[in-house]
Amino acid sequence: MVRKPVELDGTGHRGQRTALKTIRGLGSARSGTEHFIQQRVTAIANFVLILVLVVVAIALSGKSYPDAVAFVGSPFVAVPLALAIISVCIHMKLGVQVVIEDYVHAEIAKMLLLLGNAFFALAVMAVSLFSIGRIMLQGLVLGSG
Repeated sequence: MVRKPVELDGTGHRGQRTALKTIRGLGSARSGTEHFIQQRVTAIANFVLILVLVVVAIALSGKSYPDAVAFVGSPFVAVPLALAIISVCIHMKLGVQVVIEDYVHAEIAKMLLLLGNAFFALAVMAVSLFSIGRIMLQGLVLGSG
């Protein structure tokens, strides 16, 4: 026996009715296109910021420790470095989240993994930003001494 689609308006077509998830812009994971757009925006930001970091890494080659600390402690280097860390951590969290949502089917395991993913990304971001702040402060101390 072949099942027929549900007739919402008596004609065999959906008629003027639209699925609520389509109206709200939500997909099956209830995150809609926002997640997709965030991944693409962070990917573009990562591309630009990583290029800046490659230039910084090349500029750091051969420098002494105090010179390197002073260079990285400069706001012109530290701010793009901090932005890169934030963007990479957000992009990492979103990417791993997609993998977890697609391949983990047990709800409790999925919830725990998503929570762990969020905390891990936040921890990496916090430690990295703390390190940049510490280098900036050390650069101030070395620069004044």
